[in-house]
Amino acid sequence: MRLPFRRRAVAPDRTVTAEPPDSGRTPADAGGPRSDDHAGHALRAPSKLHAFNRYEIKYVLPSAAVPELRAELAGRLDLDSHGVSGGYGVWSVYYDTRDLRFYWEKIEGLRFRRKLRVRHYGDRFTVDDDSTVFVEIKQRVNRVTQKRRVALPYRLARELCDGRVMVEHEPEQRAFLEEVLELICGLDLRPVAMTGYQREAFVGRDADAGLRVTIDHRIRGRDRDFALGADAENRLIVPARLSVVEFKANERVPYWLTDLAAELNMSVVRVSKYCQSVEAFGRAPRSVFHVVDDIPSLSEV
Repeated sequence: MRLPFRRRAVAPDRTVTAEPPDSGRTPADAGGPRSDDHAGHALRAPSKLHAFNRYEIKYVLPSAAVPELRAELAGRLDLDSHGVSGGYGVWSVYYDTRDLRFYWEKIEGLRFRRKLRVRHYGDRFTVDDDSTVFVEIKQRVNRVTQKRRVALPYRLARELCDGRVMVEHEPEQRAFLEEVLELICGLDLRPVAMTGYQREAFVGRDADAGLRVTIDHRIRGRDRDFALGADAENRLIVPARLSVVEFKANERVPYWLTDLAAELNMSVVRVSKYCQSVEAFGRAPRSVFHVVDDIPSLSEV
């Protein structure tokens, strides 16, 4: 059954910013804490709606091997400008149907699939109504990952995704926000899982422009209390001694990087942090893609 959504008056003088390109490099889900609420995402491009395509390869790596990986990456790539001093937090609330449609689309490997989330970069305990968050639709079309997102104050993101009303927006954002509402109301989406982790990020230069490598540590989640700033308990959904590494490229991953992955015995995985959280809290049986603590330690490789 199609559920109607309500519209509210739009204030014409409100400016809402989106994630900008990262100095001409891959405009991936970078970002990090700054002294302001934008957490490193101040507007540096004219468009308020940000979209891009990329290829992604995911690996799991024993955290004890991360220093070696980090040293190799630092010799060839630039540290993300927001990732100094140990990186930055990434917190996401995922929306799905009652029967977990988006979860099963991922597990079944559909060639076209998508998911909706609200994401914050930085310290979750600083989140308030005026903090900048990103409402995102991330989708997979064959082997290509596509992501579209807009930045909104957290109160407006909640009105949009939980209150199911159109919020203040700029003209170029309208089609995307209507698509979000169509998804939420048409599929009766609701918050299902939350994930959080500490991220280090590296970006390519020169011949590797467009390349991005992220290392995610201490991957946690919860299945309730979905307010981003809630003082709620999170628990590890990936074993503490493992990190998730992602290679992200506009066209292809360079050979030196795949060779490095082989040298470090990095294991390719089809992991989804959202699916990992759903399974960790028993909302679905553990799939063959569930990351368990069976990756060899450094002493075993």
